[in-house]
Amino acid sequence: MSTTQIALLATVVILVFWGVGAYNRLVALRNAMARAIAPLESQIRQRHDLLLRWCEALGPVLEPSTQWSDAVQAACAQLQGAADALVAQPTSAPVAGSLRLAESVLASARQRLQAELPARHERLSGLETEVLGEQLTAADNTLAFARDQFNVATSHYNRAVRQFPTWVIARLFGFRLAGTL
Repeated sequence: MSTTQIALLATVVILVFWGVGAYNRLVALRNAMARAIAPLESQIRQRHDLLLRWCEALGPVLEPSTQWSDAVQAACAQLQGAADALVAQPTSAPVAGSLRLAESVLASARQRLQAELPARHERLSGLETEVLGEQLTAADNTLAFARDQFNVATSHYNRAVRQFPTWVIARLFGFRLAGTL
């Protein structure tokens, strides 16, 4: 074997090992994103349950106009569907976008409902709504933390997908940029 052939063989071996390492890194980062979805999805479910209980507790106060409560419940269902889709496809940017949109719709519906409550303040006393409101605030904070953890994992993954020369392996094996929340 000539020196040129040995150098070429060594270069090919180095490139193969680098390619395997880059692929494994991308898989590990994608799996870290998938693991970060579990707490996020759990917090969405917990907040969903709290919101349903809150709307139920507000029912007697809001009657006969339950449109605000119905809007919150519909937005909750939309958000839960988007979260389930993200669990199934954690690296899908459009699915992450739909979750962001559903979260925005829910926030808007909650604001409209809360804007309606001060006018009925005297009817709220003695109801479970104050405790549920505090639990909702805590659930929102915990959800924000879980969302941040998912976004950090997504940022690491996206950085690796964009990084040269790893992007060659990413394109070759179908790794695409993921969406943040």
